[in-house]
Amino acid sequence: MNITLWIIQGLTTLGFIYSGWLKAFQYEKAKASWGWIKDLPKGLVLFIGLAELLGAIGVILPEALDIAPILTPVAAAALAVIILLGAALHVSRKEYRELVVNLVFILLALFVAIGRF
Repeated sequence: MNITLWIIQGLTTLGFIYSGWLKAFQYEKAKASWGWIKDLPKGLVLFIGLAELLGAIGVILPEALDIAPILTPVAAAALAVIILLGAALHVSRKEYRELVVNLVFILLALFVAIGRF
């Protein structure tokens, strides 16, 4: 189970580093890739990106370094909340195809949160 959790943590981290990096540091590229970004303030998109990057770090480092490992499930749960809020945005915009990605990452984050708790 520990190996499975590490694999899931790695996949979750990679996904959120990619997504967060685009939102936080490559705004124009993110805006071209994701239509919903055009309808949100740039500051909010930056905030979401930074939150995703911090969450990605929190899913790996506390457990890997054995320094406050309780932060790993907390970070994973926080990422699940961010994804849930994103899913709500997609539903309000009738972007139902985006929900599949949201569902996958919610399940990954919740698996880590529950497994590491």
